[in-house]
Amino acid sequence: MSSPATSGDREKVVSKLPGWLRQSLKVRTAQRGVDIQTAVEEGISAWSALAASLDTVDTAGADSFATFLPHGQWDAFKSVAKTRSVSLTQGLAQAVQLWLDAHPTPDIARPTVTRRLIVCNQKGGVGKTAATAGLGEALAEDPNTLRPVQIAKQLAVANDGEGDPLDVENLPGLGLRVLLVDFDPQCHLTTQLGAQKLPMDGDSLTNHMGSSPKGDLRDLIVSVDDDNFGGRLHLLPACNDAFLLDVRLSSVRAREAALERALAPLEPDYDVIIVDCPPSLGLSMDAAVYYGRRRDGEAPGQSGVLIIVQAEDSSADAYDLLTNQIEDLRNDLGIAMDYLGLVVNLYDPRRGYIATSSLEGWMDIKDPRVVAIISDRKEQREAVRTKQPLLSYAPTSPNAVSMRALAREIS
Repeated sequence: MSSPATSGDREKVVSKLPGWLRQSLKVRTAQRGVDIQTAVEEGISAWSALAASLDTVDTAGADSFATFLPHGQWDAFKSVAKTRSVSLTQGLAQAVQLWLDAHPTPDIARPTVTRRLIVCNQKGGVGKTAATAGLGEALAEDPNTLRPVQIAKQLAVANDGEGDPLDVENLPGLGLRVLLVDFDPQCHLTTQLGAQKLPMDGDSLTNHMGSSPKGDLRDLIVSVDDDNFGGRLHLLPACNDAFLLDVRLSSVRAREAALERALAPLEPDYDVIIVDCPPSLGLSMDAAVYYGRRRDGEAPGQSGVLIIVQAEDSSADAYDLLTNQIEDLRNDLGIAMDYLGLVVNLYDPRRGYIATSSLEGWMDIKDPRVVAIISDRKEQREAVRTKQPLLSYAPTSPNAVSMRALAREIS
């Protein structure tokens, strides 16, 4: 039936659709950036123009479905359905299925050059590891499933979970192939994701960077939560031998390229490689920054450094030290290095003036700019305690919603 309610030049239509078909329509329209009402309008127009009806669609369990159609289209559709001796529910189901068949799932937009995201800060405890994991998880989520994503209209308002619900939109996952690299000798990323640290007497990333590999680096990679990420999210675990990496790099030729030499063979297997850096300004940090430089033929902003900070004073001091090192390396080696942005992590406005004024200070920086504000929430700590990915443990939590927004902001 149709009702007097209107949306512009449209009228509200209420009919029935089976749940599976309604869900497919929601996902496909989100993937293609099309309004549901537009898809239904196009499907009905195409169905009505056919010489005969299509194969019967299973409409068992169909329940209420409402949308807005151009004035007169629904009445014309009912007339065609009557002529073809099909119910309105069956006719609408055929029309929706016809639109889905004509608009298949789009291919994942994969980068021509593997993106390299270097997550860093000289200061420890700012949440680099949590940001690395959450970002990688958000990039790897199922492209055929809708998840809540924060649509940040005003970053300065902060991510306190009390904002307008219209700031959250259900969008399909990005479906990228992601490798997380635990480059920190403390192995926090490895343990947080429930993986085992590599043994000291075995092979490791340190060995490959130090020109003494004991095997193929691929053999060390583990898959993270295949049920939720479909085999798209992998981890290169860390080993405590990384404490000795700077010493080993001191005797390696072209040591700034050591990380690139080690990871380059893995790049064809991934769309994005994310490196969780240690809180250090040593040679290993030089190697990480160099790995994130812009390569020939690569568009600006595809690879680079993502700096994690907190809304407090010591984080600002560490930021200055890090950016000075990056600038020195950029000038000394003549490389193009892009800042992907600042992530203000563990933000809690209840901490008062220090937190709010520090946030304002970060927001005042325009290059690099703040690309996300991640609140201090219990779900993140619980995910770490249970050694599960945040987006598996609490997929609708405020932090998960913000991680998805961050993934899209830097994509």
